[in-house]
Amino acid sequence: MKSNKLCLIYNTAPHYREAIFRMIDETYDCDWFFGKPKNDIREMDWSKLKHIQFLKTIGNPDKASWRRGMIRQLFKKKYRTYFMLGETRSISTWFFILLASLFFHKKRIYLWTHGWYGKESEIDAKLKLWMYRHVTGIFLYGNYAKDLLIKKGIDQRKLFVIHNSLNYDRQVEIRRNLKKTDLFEKHFGNTNHTIIFIGRLTEVKRLDLLIDAIAQLKTEGEEYNVVFVGNGEKKTDLETYVRAKNLDSNFWFYGACYDESENAELIYNSDLCVAPGNVGLTAMHSLVFGTPVATHNRFELQMPEFEAVHNNITGVFFNYNDSVSIAKCISDWFKSHGNQTEREKVRQACCNEIDKYWTPEFQINVIKQHLIIQ
Repeated sequence: MKSNKLCLIYNTAPHYREAIFRMIDETYDCDWFFGKPKNDIREMDWSKLKHIQFLKTIGNPDKASWRRGMIRQLFKKKYRTYFMLGETRSISTWFFILLASLFFHKKRIYLWTHGWYGKESEIDAKLKLWMYRHVTGIFLYGNYAKDLLIKKGIDQRKLFVIHNSLNYDRQVEIRRNLKKTDLFEKHFGNTNHTIIFIGRLTEVKRLDLLIDAIAQLKTEGEEYNVVFVGNGEKKTDLETYVRAKNLDSNFWFYGACYDESENAELIYNSDLCVAPGNVGLTAMHSLVFGTPVATHNRFELQMPEFEAVHNNITGVFFNYNDSVSIAKCISDWFKSHGNQTEREKVRQACCNEIDKYWTPEFQINVIKQHLIIQ
């Protein structure tokens, strides 16, 4: 008798994926296999999924690793369909796909992956393309990767854009009750436009470029408030840099905040989110509460969530690693979108973008449409 059981293999269970994982668990008869996390990413409550096992990861997931017990699942007759991350640095994933392509032709393997950045080395490109040609289907974060893979010869019929999502239901519940407050007026003592960054304060985020841009704008007579919501390895350095630029009165290092209602108030009352480095989930967090996003235009170096930013609609793009371009971008944005009428129009566009494409409901519908179990 053929089984309709779904085998899911993932490196970890991040908290932000809880909603879509629970939807998958409710939709399918699932067995979940997770690697034990070796980082500081917040995990979901595993007890909310029905059938979970943990596989020990050997090695460094960022370089080369092996997930013990993963290959064994390929030999189990109760599974005909597998849904897993497309981990190109996981040796066990390569062996899994190789064995399936050689000896288990009736089994289906679906990947959930970034897919293609456009910055791949020659060897990375060859390895990825081999992997993608030997699986049943590929669920991608965005259309950018899909278009690049089609150009590389991957059959578009096996490419499905699934986007990403956060805790959407909770965020929408909070959003319904949001309203403008005088939070920033009280802290900064002015009514200047407020720029926010929410996320880890790390080197790759290049927040020093935003500080440089604000300093330049100040010399040109344009004053802005800036709020950094988050902690990280660069916090002390950034605080020192702000003082060196004599911008103490312009910046508020708010610190990490894990209260979504509090984050929502901070984002909603801000006028623009600026992410000089790759934008990632920061874009979704900002847009869902109606605040547009400014980030860089080197898409091959971006995270897939940059696709939620539509130029001069839900945000704007500036030149990569260019504080002068960031400054011009900020100035031009508020010249064209700074009044209240434009702000509300942009707010609605931001919310609509998330509501339409970046929700667990969107994701589960794509999965149900394309993932074959029987």
